[in-house]
Amino acid sequence: MNAKLRRFAFVQLDVFSSQPFDGNSLAVFPDARGLSDQEMRAIAREMNLSETTFVLPRDRATERERGTRVRIFTVQEELPFAGHPTLGTAFQLRGSSGVGEVALDLTVGKVPVRFEESPGQPVFGEMTQMEPEFGVRHDREAVARAAGLKDGDIDPSLPIQTVSTGVPFTMVPLRGLENMRQLNVDLRGSAAYLERSGGKFFYFVTRQTVDTAARLHARMIFYNGEDPATGSAAGCAAAWMVANGVAKPDERVLIEQGLEMQRPSRIFVRASRRDDRVVNVRVGGNVVETIRGELFF
Repeated sequence: MNAKLRRFAFVQLDVFSSQPFDGNSLAVFPDARGLSDQEMRAIAREMNLSETTFVLPRDRATERERGTRVRIFTVQEELPFAGHPTLGTAFQLRGSSGVGEVALDLTVGKVPVRFEESPGQPVFGEMTQMEPEFGVRHDREAVARAAGLKDGDIDPSLPIQTVSTGVPFTMVPLRGLENMRQLNVDLRGSAAYLERSGGKFFYFVTRQTVDTAARLHARMIFYNGEDPATGSAAGCAAAWMVANGVAKPDERVLIEQGLEMQRPSRIFVRASRRDDRVVNVRVGGNVVETIRGELFF
């Protein structure tokens, strides 16, 4: 092998799962110094996962103050924030150190991830997302037309609303599991509608669940296919649930996602209420390492 090739180690993790081959896969490059923006984009396309993260280590004083600098790329674009990359990268940075918190310096700002350990249980990590911003409420018929939904798919008892904890997702409540399983999303119509209305992606949810312990069953379908677990959208869902009485303030509830694609994910969320505002959105879960490798070019 050519000794002049540049080499970059990476780790692949399954996030929002405590066992391999479930959850949402993530590639983490623990030291991406020297990579250009164009090279990061090319590597993310090569990994071909929902997201790939690039860690850019800095001096200890800067990292203590601002957190570890991390950039997040999909196969198509850089994101200011995403949930499963944040959680997975924090687990990777923590390693076997046993520290109680890892802070990431993301484009959206500083995001802390705290860790909980219980005897006989896998380590649990929980990120605190940006304070939620509630956007517009949407007309059901307009969303149904844009997304390619059938008449009667949408649950009329809950609002369709755009919420952001770093990335704006439009929450679309459906009536039940059968409606979720039959989703055939019009990606072009959805993208055009979301661009006009200020959302990034639709997040489809229903209160009918497979696991009776779960509060919501969710799906997120976008330009790279279906996402097995969407932690940024789950944070928006946590705020939306508290705002609409689906979850109580500070109640940790389970969102199940990825079942339709045989990548079951368990996303635990909670949010607080202060006066008339929903605040302190937290999203957590488990992470398991599956692959270590080296990319060279």
